[in-house]
Amino acid sequence: MRSGSDASNAGSGLGVPVHREGWRFILLFFGLSLLFGLLWRPLFGPGIVLTLWCAYFFRDPPRVTPLLPGAVVSPADGRVVSVTARVPPAELGLGAQPLPCISVFMSVFDVHVNRTPVPGRVVRRSYRPGRFFNAALDKASDDNERQGYVIEDDAGRRIGLVQIAGLIARRIVGFAEEGTVLHPGDRIGLIRFGSRCDVYLPQGIVPRVCVGQRTVAGETVIAYLDGPQVAVEGRRT
Repeated sequence: MRSGSDASNAGSGLGVPVHREGWRFILLFFGLSLLFGLLWRPLFGPGIVLTLWCAYFFRDPPRVTPLLPGAVVSPADGRVVSVTARVPPAELGLGAQPLPCISVFMSVFDVHVNRTPVPGRVVRRSYRPGRFFNAALDKASDDNERQGYVIEDDAGRRIGLVQIAGLIARRIVGFAEEGTVLHPGDRIGLIRFGSRCDVYLPQGIVPRVCVGQRTVAGETVIAYLDGPQVAVEGRRT
């Protein structure tokens, strides 16, 4: 059994931490910028802009994860687009009954490194090919390409995490294998260019976030597995 899952090996681009998965794209954009710039100088400037945008997209800033008993932290930066009860994907093996599910949508401007919502061991990892609908839509959970993890904590509770490809995202990268022991906030995967994460909670757990709320991966608490379960309502201000 392996321990830990901080698979970033982040480098540094222009003073901004960049995930290793992004360097091939950054170098590709930079190389093409040089090539096309030599062929026609006006193309060099736009190419450099695209190179800098690529570095920005693959940024991997450090996070401070609250070590609170029973806390479930958001796996993704983005916007909560759904808080509902949903039957989890069959490949997760979490049963056929609806479970509390929190969905976070990542736009192309959000950090796309995903983090572990709870401490525990990966007891299942699955992959299912699919379509590439807009990840903000409900049907994306059922129809889009996805990669799932089931994480079991020390109390035997199982939490499902599903990375879902989006309209632009065409590649899901996972860092944790079955048997990997994770700590809260560990990097668990990355989805390229716009996507979504669904978190499936045990029966009876009440989400602590609302639709429209912004989350920060590894920092925003989205639920508590321990203690009283209190529903949360939001108000736009």
